[in-house]
Amino acid sequence: MTFVKRSLIATVALGAILMSAAPALAQFGPPPPPPPPKETPWKNTALDADTRADLLLKEMTQTEKLTLVMGHFGSNAEWMNLRGDIPGLGWKMPAEARPQSAGFVFGVPRLGIPNQWQADAGIGVASQAGPTPRLRTALPSGLATAATWDRQMAFSGGVMIGREARLSGFNVLLAGSVNLAREPRNGRNFEYGGEDPLLAGVMVGEQIRGIQSNQIISTLKHFAFNDQETHRNSASANISDKAGRESDLLAFQYALEVGKPASVMCAYNRVNGVYACESDYLLNTVLKKDWGFSGFVMSDWGATHSTIPAANAGLDQQSGYPFDKAPYFAGALADAVNSGQVPEARLDDMARRVLWALFTTGAFDKPVEMKEGEIDFAAHGKVSQADAEAGMVLLKNEGVLPLAANAKKVVVLGGYADRGVLSGGGSSQVYAKGGNPVADLNLGPKFFPGPVTYYPDSPVAALKRLTKAEVVYDDGKDIKAASELARGADVVIVFGTQWTAEAMDAALSLDQNGDALIEAAASANPNTIVVLQTGGPVLMPWLSKTRAVLEAWYPGTQGGTAIARVLTGAVSPSGRLPITFPASLDQLPRPVLDGLGKPDKPVTQINYEIEGAAVGYKWFDRQNLKPLFAFGHGLTYSTFAYKGLKAHVHEDTLSVRLTVSNTGKREAADVPQVYVAAPQAAGWEAPKRLAGWDKVSLKPGQSRVVTIAVDPRGLATYDSASRTWRVKAGTYAVSVGSAADALGPRVEVTLPEATFDLRGQRLTGN
Repeated sequence: MTFVKRSLIATVALGAILMSAAPALAQFGPPPPPPPPKETPWKNTALDADTRADLLLKEMTQTEKLTLVMGHFGSNAEWMNLRGDIPGLGWKMPAEARPQSAGFVFGVPRLGIPNQWQADAGIGVASQAGPTPRLRTALPSGLATAATWDRQMAFSGGVMIGREARLSGFNVLLAGSVNLAREPRNGRNFEYGGEDPLLAGVMVGEQIRGIQSNQIISTLKHFAFNDQETHRNSASANISDKAGRESDLLAFQYALEVGKPASVMCAYNRVNGVYACESDYLLNTVLKKDWGFSGFVMSDWGATHSTIPAANAGLDQQSGYPFDKAPYFAGALADAVNSGQVPEARLDDMARRVLWALFTTGAFDKPVEMKEGEIDFAAHGKVSQADAEAGMVLLKNEGVLPLAANAKKVVVLGGYADRGVLSGGGSSQVYAKGGNPVADLNLGPKFFPGPVTYYPDSPVAALKRLTKAEVVYDDGKDIKAASELARGADVVIVFGTQWTAEAMDAALSLDQNGDALIEAAASANPNTIVVLQTGGPVLMPWLSKTRAVLEAWYPGTQGGTAIARVLTGAVSPSGRLPITFPASLDQLPRPVLDGLGKPDKPVTQINYEIEGAAVGYKWFDRQNLKPLFAFGHGLTYSTFAYKGLKAHVHEDTLSVRLTVSNTGKREAADVPQVYVAAPQAAGWEAPKRLAGWDKVSLKPGQSRVVTIAVDPRGLATYDSASRTWRVKAGTYAVSVGSAADALGPRVEVTLPEATFDLRGQRLTGN
């Protein structure tokens, strides 16, 4: 779930609105049940989800159908009133809702339809920041998982999250965030999968697949173009159909195909002037018609603005009331259906989609129960640690890593590295066992999107366990004293942090005077290593003065241990950047963030046609710009070679084959990345595209043959007039490399002209 939470409540005068809606509120409870049916054929698990949904829908009254499409905030009035500025909301959390949860939807007991218990998720099962938040395992940030480039790792993390959700009593997870990183300052980039539609879509899709393997519903979000937080509730993301289909929408399509989520969440923002949750283009045309989505569309919390336009445009469930101004899908929807302004068939479709989601995932047949005591925190912590280790990106290394065994004194500075590791803020916040070790420091906002939270796995403590050196910590607040301490060390490790969060965008710089501390430490000691815990890219004015830089992202519950294991060489770093690190703001399509520092009226217009589909590395390629660190970049403690590159077309698929060899002295993992460049006549948005990849772990001297199939949409352009994907005939260059700016072997392949439908299937006769 993404929601405005306290800030929204404070701005919409909810007390008065809710009191005025009092007559409709009476419809929120479960309706008096008619007699139960004598037969229940929809409970036959041998039938498919479509058949079961049709059978059950026939038994439902209109009131019961309306029950399934109206969602409520799941937390409690105590939490809602913590700020002290929200007197008498006139609303009470449904008693059946799970404590500290995100949302709740009543089921229909007489027909066996379960309640929907909804939790925020993506990085782990999140809870609201009440007096006693529920404790769960936190994965590394979504960007960190994307940086693993490891499909199985993403799937395993999803399995873990889904397992904890089920044991926590949740059957709907608001997880599966795939908004492209068009804007590197976006405060929510840490939740997402990076800038490339193929990488982001596949990695997030795998996580969704893992979540739903627990027989619960996962939610793909935030649909669509919710790529900045500034004025997110009102701004209009403006982009053409063609550019959107080749970028953000393609990422969602890949995630949908890989993960098969049973729900999609529409976003806060407008798209081409229309609210995303009222967009017939997005919800009816693209999602349901073109892509064949059978599940239900829920709104973001506070993103429903109407009854009739929203329902007719394809919104199936209003979520998180009272974050909206009114209960649009309660009594008002009943009136609209009865008056014919919303067809009865549309209400049937809304309810049927919810039923289909419950059936297709197994959530209908396997009810959830609260069994929190069965959560295996030790085993789940290992899943999180493996993800963190695989996603850390070694950006720079001048021979100082891994830490030398003969180092006698290691000085660690800054970042509260003696206490734990940082996490991102907002609705995705997971609270871990052991509590928040920096709760006493007042580092940021007390309320949403705060509090700033660390996980109590200290990198300093882990380094002391894993090295024989003397490890000395200083908080770095006195830069002069920290510099003096650094002079006497064999190695200095400076922890730089950048806290980013929902509802706010971020400068590309470090917090807590971090840049100045790194500058001072590097001036005092040439053997300075920087460990970054950031929500995304940051600028590095000190880069040339440091010996090594490790991007650890937000590394999750076991992040301190993971960082220490990478630094000491217990594991070789294998992460690759899923997002470009710019050298300066001037390199961005919008050097000044649209709407920043300005009122939200008139509506902020965001022009995404500047770059169109050329997001991230594609923009840098097209503009001939040299980034600080390129998409796909990442170093290891070994070396690799690519040989025998071949490319051929069989039927509709371009396949690429090569041999990857570990030519170094350490076991390590590599990520061979395949990029394709089209002839100019093909009309691509950029000189090249990521077409595929694999991740292989090899021992010294070991080789492996890798085969990578290329999706035809990765070779085509989208034609809005014919609503098809078209590959132009010509000679295409296929390269394999270690990053977007580090290509190696290259071959050419001739592709015939071909046309594919909206779902990437070859059309006959061409």
